[in-house]
Formats: sequence, structure tokens, C-alpha cells
Amino acid sequence: MSPVGLWRNVDDKTGEVKAEIRITEANGVVNGRIVRRLAKNARPDAVCDECTDDRKGQRLDGLEIIRGARKADGKDVWEGGKILDPENGRDYALRLTPQDGGKRLDVRGSIGPFGRTQAWVRVE
Repeated sequence: MSPVGLWRNVDDKTGEVKAEIRITEANGVVNGRIVRRLAKNARPDAVCDECTDDRKGQRLDGLEIIRGARKADGKDVWEGGKILDPENGRDYALRLTPQDGGKRLDVRGSIGPFGRTQAWVRVE
């Protein structure tokens, strides 16, 4: 089981499918980009206005939102990286946990003891 692949993220608050994200791995490091946004109100020309780093002003389609996660020793969990919420421009500590034989991915973003988990569904 691995987080590498194409995923649909589902908003944990509304249940709406928001985007497809492609997660790739190179040299043991996992990164992920928005392939396309699927939300009803998604504007094709939207950029990350709230970002404060090198992603500020970049188009949301193609934006790297997952950076630097690595597989934890002896566990099917990838952590140590960051995930960006482009709606508020904040980076959160990241934990990726494949579930259901790799068909679902629990994506947890947190700051200290506070966080939230989304269930992403594998597309391919």
C-alpha cells in the first residue's frame, strides 16, 4: 500500500468532491499536486492568493500542495511533510495513511494537537 497515485479529495465538512491530486515519489520523498479542481464553483484561472511562500500567485491547477513526506519506519504511514490548504495559505504537518488495501487514503493535516482528517478515494 502506498499513497502514490491519483486521488479525489472529499471535503470532510461538506462531503463535496473538490479536486484530483496526483501523489508521486522520488528518492523516498512523497509530493503531490492538484491535477484539476472539481468543485462546482472552481474558476479555471484561480491562483493561490493566500499562499505566503513560493506558491503565491501560482494557479491552483498544478499547484504543489504536498511536500516532503517520508515513509515511517516499519509502518504504512507517510509523515514528516507538509500539506498546504490553498484556501487559507497555511501549511500543516502531514500524515498519509493508506486504508482499505490502498483504495482510500486518510490525509491528516495538523498544527500541534489540533487537526482534521480527510478521506481521499483512489482514482488510479
